[in-house]
Amino acid sequence: MIVDEDLDKLIENLPFFIREILYQHPKKDQLIEIIMDLGRRPEARFVSGPEYLSQKLISWQDLDYTTKRIGKFSNDNRAGIERTLHRISCIRNRQFIINGLTCRVGRAIFGTISGVRDLLESGQSILVLGKPGVGKTTMIREIARVLSDEMEKRVIIIDTSNEIAGDSDIPHSGIGRARRMQVSKTELQHQVMIEAIENHMPEVIIIDEIGTELESLAARTIAERGVQLVGTAHGNCLESLIKNPPLADLIGGIQYVTLSDDEAKRRGTQKSILERKAYPAFQVAIEINKRNLWTIHENVEESVDLLLQGQQPILQIRELTDNNETKIKYGMTENDPLAFFNDNNKIKNWKNSGLNKSNLILKNKIKDFSIQKTQILKIYPYSISTPTILQAGKNIGFIPNITKDITEATIILGLKKHLITNVKLKKNADRHNVKIYTVNNSTVPQITQILHSIVK
Repeated sequence: MIVDEDLDKLIENLPFFIREILYQHPKKDQLIEIIMDLGRRPEARFVSGPEYLSQKLISWQDLDYTTKRIGKFSNDNRAGIERTLHRISCIRNRQFIINGLTCRVGRAIFGTISGVRDLLESGQSILVLGKPGVGKTTMIREIARVLSDEMEKRVIIIDTSNEIAGDSDIPHSGIGRARRMQVSKTELQHQVMIEAIENHMPEVIIIDEIGTELESLAARTIAERGVQLVGTAHGNCLESLIKNPPLADLIGGIQYVTLSDDEAKRRGTQKSILERKAYPAFQVAIEINKRNLWTIHENVEESVDLLLQGQQPILQIRELTDNNETKIKYGMTENDPLAFFNDNNKIKNWKNSGLNKSNLILKNKIKDFSIQKTQILKIYPYSISTPTILQAGKNIGFIPNITKDITEATIILGLKKHLITNVKLKKNADRHNVKIYTVNNSTVPQITQILHSIVK
């Protein structure tokens, strides 16, 4: 990977006593941001952790020196440095006077998305999630360059805080041939998103920090017009968007649904449940865990439905190693892998091989699995919640396959007191030759015991 950071252009705008220390600092290349708060010592935050740069306290003159040498602060209290990607954010007191600065280092890292390039080639809309400072903006900047330069697509960037393409009328070279539309006020971002579609015929629109309901609706409008969307949103994971009403439209929207008594029993849930209202604006979601480690939801629609049902979707986890190889594994969490293999930086070969996440698990020999391909069970649960069955299966090293279609089921597993009274279900089971297993209580130990006997 190649890094373009122009770090000296940021350091030369700092007070002299900070500048001299940073120029000679051994960890200068690992610098993330510099903190200057009135009456406190200046602090530098590196990848390895924070440290104070001087015993001298920051004064009004130091803050004034820096603010006069950078661009003007916008209404979101952010400014930049001409022809660079660095961002300076300010803290103001009650009189709106600046009494603190956060100087974040902006870097264009070429090659940082090689591990997920196949997702761009698919043409699907991609949502990037992650905590602040993990590299979301760096990632979509490189995505803009790859899509515009290497894939030769018409790309428009909606750059609200000039963080993607720099604080200048001439955009930074890190975005390649992509065009950049600046936003005068943050509350107008959704209007600029629609304007980009109507006026400039893009094939791809890139948006940083979707944060309001209006922006979510604009993203849905763009997706419905057949334009590929790449955006970032506030949230560590896909589940956090479900709990965030303004952003729920990005994943299809959430609504309460009341089920009938029979349907609630069949699903093993309460009568009032949450369901997705519409198709998501994004088909793929990437959660950035670390700079070279991503958790990927290959089908956002499916993942959201499972999360609303209280189930954990099977995730794809990718890691870009130091020797530029991409490692892929499947699991419910990063530390609970189901399958793992090296792709040798050729992910699309895996995509074209006919493998998917269900038969990949079967084709890899996994020590903890006590059941072979010919013995895979498809369980139709009745009056038992799916998470309870999944936890019971995990206890014996077996991943249950849950189905809602009785014609596909191998067995029916349900509460005895409810199954006794359901004559229709018994007839359907006999017609399709599906065995019925019952438990007295829907507890994990009882279900673990019966699953163990079935698998054995």
